[in-house]
Amino acid sequence: MIVFDLQCALGHVFEVWFGSSRDYEDQKARGLVTCPTCGDAMIDKAVMAPAVAAKGNRREPSREIVPAQRDVATMMPEDAAKLQAVIERLAQVQAQLLENSSWVGSAFAEKARAMHYGEETPTSIHGVTDAEEARALIEEGIAVAPLPIPVVPPTEQN
Repeated sequence: MIVFDLQCALGHVFEVWFGSSRDYEDQKARGLVTCPTCGDAMIDKAVMAPAVAAKGNRREPSREIVPAQRDVATMMPEDAAKLQAVIERLAQVQAQLLENSSWVGSAFAEKARAMHYGEETPTSIHGVTDAEEARALIEEGIAVAPLPIPVVPPTEQN
């Protein structure tokens, strides 16, 4: 197997694995290699750093696999505009959901349990809790979900 960093005419860079260099050339000639971002078939190899093996007597540093991340500043303008539109729409939907919800702050887990076990009248609430407590709520069968966009507590708004 061989891996190539490829780049389309619009500048999108992506990684593709092939059985051999010949497989890459064959698939490219038949128009089977396209950009996963925009579908462009005008593909060339991107500049790659060579993979140089370390000396046998050296210990290789641990490598954490991190998913590729793109900074909005490096996106194509139309992609950045689409992302901005999605974020704005998500914020609108979240705001609509929170209109009829009460902020309970750090009492979220306590209030959610009280409603779940019939000690309080069920109502829509939002607040804060840590990941461990959220897992515990879910394990108890209490329906909770993280908010995709952070909420500024009412006491901290100006």
